[in-house]
Amino acid sequence: MNRRNMLYGSVAAVAGLAGAGAAWWKFQPHAPAPVPAPAAGGANEVGQAVEAFWRLSFDTPDGQRLAMSSFRGKPLLVNFWATWCPPCVEELPLLDYFYQENKDKNWQTVGLAVDQPSAVRTWLQTRPLNFPVGMAGLSGTDLSKSLGNLAGSLPFSAVFGASGELLHRKIGKILPEELALWAKLK
Repeated sequence: MNRRNMLYGSVAAVAGLAGAGAAWWKFQPHAPAPVPAPAAGGANEVGQAVEAFWRLSFDTPDGQRLAMSSFRGKPLLVNFWATWCPPCVEELPLLDYFYQENKDKNWQTVGLAVDQPSAVRTWLQTRPLNFPVGMAGLSGTDLSKSLGNLAGSLPFSAVFGASGELLHRKIGKILPEELALWAKLK
């Protein structure tokens, strides 16, 4: 009986260590993964979506127009978020800090709210952001999917290079280490 308990304990310890190791690896910052190239001979749907993205414009919370084409020519971080999404709301101060620290280094940041305009306006009154916000509404989910967010999850971020190409995308909350790596992209 004692030998059996030791065997069960050993198996449990090994399984626990394997799980802890896998979790540690998953949450470590890694270099940004490049966006995969399209399959040979196939239509480049993401490339077409990127070109369509640059032709879009959105209303801002104060009723102005926010044309994505006005951001072309400098690296751009686009973040899809919603007021009802806890990880989105948690990462917005970090994104605002990134914007403030990098705007003089030719980096731009845009938030696209996948939410009701009234909810966004109310939220921004108590927690203003320094970077531009566009009202993507529910169609923002489809837009994020076209850029590679297959699950339609929030938050979702896309990083574009100065020439307009999609360099990186991330589903989930952004970490400071990732922003530091992205800031090195052009």
